Amino acid sequence: MSDCIFCKIARGEISSRKVYEDDELFAFHDINPVAPVHFMLIPRLHVASLMEADSGHTALLGRMLLLAPKLAKEQGLDNGFRIVINTGKGGGQEVFHLHIHIIGGGHIPPMVRRS
Repeated sequence: MSDCIFCKIARGEISSRKVYEDDELFAFHDINPVAPVHFMLIPRLHVASLMEADSGHTALLGRMLLLAPKLAKEQGLDNGFRIVINTGKGGGQEVFHLHIHIIGGGHIPPMVRRS
């Protein structure tokens, strides 16, 4: 998609603090981090959200999930990290291009408050 901000970042039309790139995937630091380490991993292929993915994306999704821990370790997250995939408006997705947030370092609070 020509007007998608993440497509523009992956094409180099908008600058970013790159973490990783290859022919299929691109990773870059979040401009509004919620933790000491916070970067995103995106496919170069425009897929609007995880809800839009289908069986034709199996290999791509697998590559993303296997690359995330490698990149997390390279960013110093040897003690663990959190992966978040916001999906759809109801899931808090703000940019409609599939992306994985890799977050860690410091104190990461629980995802859900337990009573």
